[in-house]
Amino acid sequence: MAIKKYNLNIPVYGMVKNDKHQTRALMDENRNEFEISQNLMNLITKFQDTVHDTAITYHRKLRDKQVTKSALDDIQGIGEVKKKELLKHFGSVKNIKEASLEELTAVKGITEKLAKKIKEL
Repeated sequence: MAIKKYNLNIPVYGMVKNDKHQTRALMDENRNEFEISQNLMNLITKFQDTVHDTAITYHRKLRDKQVTKSALDDIQGIGEVKKKELLKHFGSVKNIKEASLEELTAVKGITEKLAKKIKEL
């Protein structure tokens, strides 16, 4: 499949912020500022707020995944539900590692096969 390249002449504008980090005007590539109407300002603000909210939500989700990641995530057959059951029962990954096969299989959903995989941690 061939990719066509187009030379588009689309003007690009940046947002000029005030001391409170609020958009007050637009600026072109030559750094010329343009005053904008209140209606356009409101629209730009809505776009900006939506983009910021999306970015913040995405980064919180990434951070939360990192915070809750553990050695249990690398064991095939252990998902979020079994991981939560194990952590609720033993309190920590360290305690899970130190548990016997019998103690591990006492947890809901943990078979002997899974318990052996956990002991390999």
